[in-house]
Amino acid sequence: MTRKNAAVRFPARGLAGPVLVMLLLQAIPGFLAAEDRNAAGETPADAALAAYSDPSRIWGNGAERVIEEAYRLCFRTRIIGGRVMNLRMPFAQNNERDILLDEGWEFLRGGKGNPEFLWPVIEGIIDSKEFGAYTEALSDGREKVIVFDIPGQSWSATRDLFELARMKAGSYRGLPHRPYVLVPGRGPEESDVYNYLYCVGLAGMDCSGFVWHVLSGVAREGGLDLGSALRRALGVRRGGDPSWYAGTAFFDSGSSQILAVRDEIRGLRPADIILFRGYDGAVSHSAIIQSVDMKGGVIRYLQCTDEAPLAERGVHESFIYFDPQKPAQSLWDPELRWTQKRYAPFPGEKASPFSDDGERYRAFPELGGGRVVRLRALVPVIERLSRR
Repeated sequence: MTRKNAAVRFPARGLAGPVLVMLLLQAIPGFLAAEDRNAAGETPADAALAAYSDPSRIWGNGAERVIEEAYRLCFRTRIIGGRVMNLRMPFAQNNERDILLDEGWEFLRGGKGNPEFLWPVIEGIIDSKEFGAYTEALSDGREKVIVFDIPGQSWSATRDLFELARMKAGSYRGLPHRPYVLVPGRGPEESDVYNYLYCVGLAGMDCSGFVWHVLSGVAREGGLDLGSALRRALGVRRGGDPSWYAGTAFFDSGSSQILAVRDEIRGLRPADIILFRGYDGAVSHSAIIQSVDMKGGVIRYLQCTDEAPLAERGVHESFIYFDPQKPAQSLWDPELRWTQKRYAPFPGEKASPFSDDGERYRAFPELGGGRVVRLRALVPVIERLSRR
């Protein structure tokens, strides 16, 4: 059984309690009478919870709040298999796993869809009979191996003792396009929902799709249509969607709209883009800074990737800790503590060559390594927001 949560959407951390309370209140017949609702249809509990979750309580009314709001749009709370789950937007990048195939597959809108488009599709997937059969298989009390077929958008299950033994012994038999997952049969977890949405639903956002979503939200708050403002710089064809063109290559390009930022901590700003370079010299990943706390010594940045702990795959928050007495430190400085660990997307697959984001940022110095950039069009918008 599944049920939508009609209350406010929340980020993954620290709000499970209020969400659970709201769901319980909604589940009690007659607890919230019709006369207790305001003109907008909200109950006092709705209003109280909305006020509690208001990002301005923590981030004020500047760019930090706008970025946080865009981040929260990437989460939905659902009851699945009798459990309250905070679902995060999955990662979805074309051509990431089709290296062994002659033909690949495409994620919905190529991983460039925004939450407004993707969540209704994801809700439909979760409410489908096919997903119901999947959750039943995860809840029958029997240990098994789930085998996903990504190009076929399907899954199968096996209880073969040899397959179970291999998985437990660390002898992984999956392929990039056919991930294997060992499940205990005790009901679905959030990671199981992620696996289905990624492998069967082909739904989610890639790293630059998420960054563009956040940047667009910041621009919109300042009265700017970012897609229209950058159409020429992006090289958008007539009738094209700018989000399809705003990839990591653009953020690392020589466009006049891209401002190189000296990556000293004191010079970083909300909405700055962190770029991570790959082994071939091209930028392979992007993230966006949400806040820089010069007093507390914390940089909070947001990203969408599947090279992360199972519970964080997809859109998630990450942190860099620094000494407030050293504001001139560069992000290249190995003294900084990057807390975001990197793991294989599915247990058993080849692990990331970098233990954390710091190693990844400092990698390939001979090719330029990591860097930080800023969109010229957003500079006046950020300045106006900061004066609020």
